[in-house]
Amino acid sequence: MAHVGKCFCGAVKLEVSGEPEGMGYCHCSSCRSWSGGPVNAFSLWKPENVKITQGADHVATFNKTALSFRKYCAKCGGHLMTDHPPLGLVDVFAATIPTLAFAPGVHINYSETVLPMKDGLPKLKDFPAEFGGSGEAMAE
Repeated sequence: MAHVGKCFCGAVKLEVSGEPEGMGYCHCSSCRSWSGGPVNAFSLWKPENVKITQGADHVATFNKTALSFRKYCAKCGGHLMTDHPPLGLVDVFAATIPTLAFAPGVHINYSETVLPMKDGLPKLKDFPAEFGGSGEAMAE
């Protein structure tokens, strides 16, 4: 299955194929600041399953840390995805791919939340252990 997404102005289009490796919510201050919202809805994909199909020349990158290379449209500023090289995954923001049936499975960096969410999903203090975090769960 493939899903098509685009930036805010439509100059950049992307396609994701297959199934995401995971979906959830990130509550870290970096994601909140970048997204302009109290939480970021993420979908994680293998890099080979994410393709820019139009407007690659408009894609700009900003990286604050070696963990996150944030990609956006240089024409409109619309956010597209974040490449996480150390994890071997790309976070395509759930809002960027509207046909994806978003099915979150976890909250990460919940220790930084500004929007507590009581939804029964696991709440991790930081990252899962397999991604270098503590894997420590927090109470809802």
